[in-house]
Amino acid sequence: MDKVVRMSSEKGVVIFSKSSCCMSYAVQVLFQDLGVHPTVHEIDKDPDCREIEKALMRLGCSTPVPAIFVDGKLVGSTNEVMSMHLSGSLVPLVKPFQANLC
Repeated sequence: MDKVVRMSSEKGVVIFSKSSCCMSYAVQVLFQDLGVHPTVHEIDKDPDCREIEKALMRLGCSTPVPAIFVDGKLVGSTNEVMSMHLSGSLVPLVKPFQANLC
């Protein structure tokens, strides 16, 4: 679990993904459209994949991927992120991590 906590705190927006997960890709595109460049950890390419999945589930993820962290805090999976976006609460949350678009 220490590895997941460390990895999720490395950057402002962190996504734990699998290279074949279309929902992870959709979340990545959403963040990029918002001007945020998330750090993406494709756990299926990590030798500790199973341990990372278990740690994500212990932290409260309903599914291991995608698991989205903002400012080191678990936001949730695709459903939570999309709900936040539709309600207007996602943009203020990620505003500090938006790239300068000028």
